[in-house]
Amino acid sequence: MELNFKGDKLSVNLIDEGTGETVVVLHGWGARADLYRTVINPLVSHYRVIAPDFPGFGKSTEPSFPYSIEDYAEFVAALLKELGIDRAHLIGHSHGGRTALELATGNYGFEIGKIVLLDSAGIPVKKKLSKRIRIRTYKILKGVVTFAPVKKMFPDALDKLKKKFGSADYAAASDIMRQSMIKVLPCDYTNKLSDIKNPTLLIWGENDNDTPLSCAKVLEKGICDCGLVTIPKAGHFSFAQAPTLTANVLKSFFNIK
Repeated sequence: MELNFKGDKLSVNLIDEGTGETVVVLHGWGARADLYRTVINPLVSHYRVIAPDFPGFGKSTEPSFPYSIEDYAEFVAALLKELGIDRAHLIGHSHGGRTALELATGNYGFEIGKIVLLDSAGIPVKKKLSKRIRIRTYKILKGVVTFAPVKKMFPDALDKLKKKFGSADYAAASDIMRQSMIKVLPCDYTNKLSDIKNPTLLIWGENDNDTPLSCAKVLEKGICDCGLVTIPKAGHFSFAQAPTLTANVLKSFFNIK
């Protein structure tokens, strides 16, 4: 579908299946909507499920400017408005979960029902010593390559340094999407969790290294109406590693017999 959003005419690829109350599924960074079939399929018999590719991912148009987390939330709100939807349940994985947290703690013009967070981002992760050393090394080298004489001699050195020290997602992204990543990564909803009154379900991989189980514990403690399901031995894509368990838990949470 076509969506005019903040000066961009976006072509938004989305899954729109089923009938009934709306459930919006928001994917993680670097992913796309059709990778979430194990989440979507158990719900479409009783709900209308909408799962868009975020701008710049999957088959959706890349934005003309770097998005903040507020922009991602406003995009979801604009999409729902275009579809004539004023109330929706939210399911978000990783970056999609971070977007769901922004939607739940802000005011974006539509009513939110239940919330499901799958290995969600949005809570800071305490860095290991090796990670802190890597960051410190990057900062030192960045100071060197941005020094005017060095920059003049090696104009592409900073970009190479970012690719070397950044994540695989960062290295694979375009310049605009890299800037978006830099904008959204520091988001911290720890102090806003008490604002969330919606029934909330957490589904988390026991061995998630990207958003560790400790993040889920913070969410569980901070959100008043919240339950946690831990998937043994699973990682950051726990829902895909345990599709049957995930489907059963979702059906129970959404009252599907």
